[in-house]
Amino acid sequence: MRNFTLTALLLSASLNTLAGNNAATTKENTPDLSDPKDTTIHHSYELSEVVVKDFRVNRHDLVPVASTELTAHDLDNGEVTSLKELSAVIPNFFMPDFGPRTTAPIYIRGVGMKSDGTSAAFYVDGVPYYEPLTFDIDMGDIASVEMLRGPQGTLFGRNAIGGIINIHTQNPFDYQGTRFNIGYGNYNDFRVRGSNYSRLSDRWALNVGAVYHHNDGFFRNAFDGKKTDQMEETEEHFGLYFKPADRWLLRLTSSFVYSDQGGYSYSPIDKETGVLAPIDYNRPSGFRRLVSTNGFMARYDGEHVSFNSQTSFQFLKTHQFVDQDYTSVDKTYLTSDRHQNMLSEELTLKSNDNRRYQWIVGAFGMYQHTNRAIVNDHPSTLSTSFSNYHEPTSTFALYHQSSYNIWRGLSLSAGIRFDYEHTHSRYTRQTVSGKTGKTTQNNDFDKGLDFTQVTPKFAIQYLTTTGNRYYATITRGYKPGGFNRSIADEDNQRYDPEYSWNYEIGTQLNFLDNKLSLNADLFYIDWRHMQLTYTIIGVGTLTTNAGHTDSKGAEVSLTVRPTDGLRFDVSYGYTYARFLSYHKSEKLDYTGNRLPMVPTNTLGVNANYTRYHLGWLDRLMVNVGVNALGKIFWAEDNKVTQNFYAVANAKVALSKGIFTWELWTKNFTNTHYLANVMTVSTGSYAQKGKPFTIGTSLTITL
Repeated sequence: MRNFTLTALLLSASLNTLAGNNAATTKENTPDLSDPKDTTIHHSYELSEVVVKDFRVNRHDLVPVASTELTAHDLDNGEVTSLKELSAVIPNFFMPDFGPRTTAPIYIRGVGMKSDGTSAAFYVDGVPYYEPLTFDIDMGDIASVEMLRGPQGTLFGRNAIGGIINIHTQNPFDYQGTRFNIGYGNYNDFRVRGSNYSRLSDRWALNVGAVYHHNDGFFRNAFDGKKTDQMEETEEHFGLYFKPADRWLLRLTSSFVYSDQGGYSYSPIDKETGVLAPIDYNRPSGFRRLVSTNGFMARYDGEHVSFNSQTSFQFLKTHQFVDQDYTSVDKTYLTSDRHQNMLSEELTLKSNDNRRYQWIVGAFGMYQHTNRAIVNDHPSTLSTSFSNYHEPTSTFALYHQSSYNIWRGLSLSAGIRFDYEHTHSRYTRQTVSGKTGKTTQNNDFDKGLDFTQVTPKFAIQYLTTTGNRYYATITRGYKPGGFNRSIADEDNQRYDPEYSWNYEIGTQLNFLDNKLSLNADLFYIDWRHMQLTYTIIGVGTLTTNAGHTDSKGAEVSLTVRPTDGLRFDVSYGYTYARFLSYHKSEKLDYTGNRLPMVPTNTLGVNANYTRYHLGWLDRLMVNVGVNALGKIFWAEDNKVTQNFYAVANAKVALSKGIFTWELWTKNFTNTHYLANVMTVSTGSYAQKGKPFTIGTSLTITL
């Protein structure tokens, strides 16, 4: 498939060159040679800044939401290549960067989950990604990232208690061009990328692309001297667009990702001193992932009503192998294989006129089937356990939201959502003793669970004639329960749903002819039966319900454009999240403790200077950013923490004609910090954050 996609990429680029590229013959895409400021590189670079709007945005923008949107320029200037690198860039967003692609927990305003399941919905071009194992994707060729904080169930098919992450790629009807990029950095980091967007006619358009990435790894195992976190990854994507009529758009998309990684660079940490021992384990550990994602969209934009249908299918296959005791002593070794199929359909109908009343209604259905086989080998006790589970899950939801412009920008919105989910688990487990040869059957079960819930939303907004916004919202959040995928005993076979009430007030302001922009909000989350994960060595990761928690805080984003080409962005988030009541057992009471994996502060500061026509250069870009996080409590007992720390990044880009040369560095101060800490019955194990890296790349834009 990789060879086919690369061949299609080169063929499409050749067709563009021979045909003169349809984009270059249109009036809006033809450079004005009479304008000395207009050059090919300036023009083509600006084309990549196409603004992508989600289908759910109504014409009058009456529904308020706390959101952050990053464009293709923002991502490219900051050398953002993964979702994890947006931690602190977006206020109160934390996606810790540790381990292989299997570890992709997302925390928004303190709402999140470290393992199975997710509290944030993830979409790529309208295609839902339900399994967190698929979230960590390459971000090098996208149009924008949009993050909506807080529950958004009255607008989106897949419910999410924490928020929504929307990734949009370029539409070849709007943007045409071919890009090749090759880059190299320390730790033998090699990346090559190519993409083409072609408008073949007034009715047809096509995009193809491919990425290959290799890295030798950052951390070394003292046991054998080998790197623990090496990576090999390839990704291909394809999109075919067709306009059968003026008001219709059909889109077929497909992507294929394969990752082969080392991982789990954990070593023991002293809780009192915070000192890390060397990485020293005797068995190889890693993760292999194959993801195939496919979507078909049919959209109609009428004079009064618009309609959107999104059909999606995703196949996931993974193989995980972990020296789970993280020592050179042969205690326990885990292997896990997963096969998963997900089929979903979302139908959305909305108003599309200039009336005071705006509405949206939708239906969502999903079927997902997961098979998983886990082998726990215990050489120290000469025993091995074999666990298998089959888990089909069916979901159906209806949602509606209405908004009414009462008077001169003052609007009210109300929404409601109905969820139904059925999940079934057939679980078997056998333990084989190497001493006696005896096989023991234990903890087998075959059960089903049903969950239903109705969640409302209320909002009031005042939008001024100059575009300033003031709003308040009250939203109910919900996440269904389920079965644990690692079973210790009958008491933790399942976990219950979690619920929240979310209260928020905020404003979005523009001053000085948009040279100064300010977004700010305050929020409070009252959270019941929060789902919490913890790890048992030799068993796996389990989910349980805490009693009563809350999260409160503030978010501020400031953008300043003092002169042409100069821009400063500052984002700050504060979250105070705690257990109001959590009795884990008779002996363990964590009431009053802070929630784990939730930074108290997130701070992102970025300065960008872009200058066109500087001497013989077409463009000079300099970008410097600082991302800071902390304090982070890693476990419910709050004994191991990461204090506030900052990571500094920088990038310089020089463009001439079709060529752009870039030099970038990340963590150039070589800040030492903990990327994750795992506390289990045998102690605490930590993984360091990524060290100083530097690299360069060359891009050819045709």
